[in-house]
Amino acid sequence: MDQIANFNLFGELADLPDVVHCETIEVRSALHDWELTPHRHGRLHQFLMLHRGHARGRFDDVEVDLSDNTVVNVPTGCVHSYSFEPGTQGWVVTVASEVLDEWLAEGEGLRPVLSRPAQVPGNMDIRDTITTIFDEFETRDFGRAHVLRARIALLAGLVARAIADQAPAAASPDTTLQRRFEALVEAHFVEHLGVADYAGQLAVTPTHLSRVMRAATGRPASGVIQDRVIREARRNLAYSNLSVSEVAYALGYQDPSHFSRVFSRATGLSPRAFRQQIEARTGG
Repeated sequence: MDQIANFNLFGELADLPDVVHCETIEVRSALHDWELTPHRHGRLHQFLMLHRGHARGRFDDVEVDLSDNTVVNVPTGCVHSYSFEPGTQGWVVTVASEVLDEWLAEGEGLRPVLSRPAQVPGNMDIRDTITTIFDEFETRDFGRAHVLRARIALLAGLVARAIADQAPAAASPDTTLQRRFEALVEAHFVEHLGVADYAGQLAVTPTHLSRVMRAATGRPASGVIQDRVIREARRNLAYSNLSVSEVAYALGYQDPSHFSRVFSRATGLSPRAFRQQIEARTGG
């Protein structure tokens, strides 16, 4: 492939037509010989629970083993793929990002926890919530959309709790300023705006913006900006056939050699060495 596949559902380009989409692992995966190639969802968030079986999953450039009762959080934009053992059973709940955002209240800390891919042991509360979502999804009863939204909110809370319980540091403070800044970075990271540019748009000082981001993420505002660029670079190097120069240009660099220096400082590897490492690990 020339670029990373950007799907709304597994291998599909159509918009999500409902409040939520529910599908079992086995129904979709069997159509693709139990292999789902690297892709990402531009406007969707997914929760996957592997009930019984085994899979090898890849989330951005991290590989993990998924076994019985594993729950996976796949945020919007995360490049992911699966290699399922034939016969693996489980559920996938796909939610429009806009729907999920309605329930991520400011100050509760769920947003930063759910914004990163994670795999955690499941529990009966999560499993029961998923199965009730599936049950409601199949109905056309009065109040269906409202009930589905409420159950999605419950699922998001339970998954975020499981992630925070496993890694308490993930539950970093959530603030309105942090959310607005991260949204601006997401929209403009290829423009290489500076901290002062973002601070001006947010009507705060650069010092205050960096202080808030350091408290919330452990990184200054400049580090958050660079991390977003490097994350996209890693995704393109790992999952596309774009040349290093083409990746540089796609990320807004006028000079590919400058991009290579920035990438090397951030990762400890040149872009070519990073790609070779990925290919050696995956047999590509």
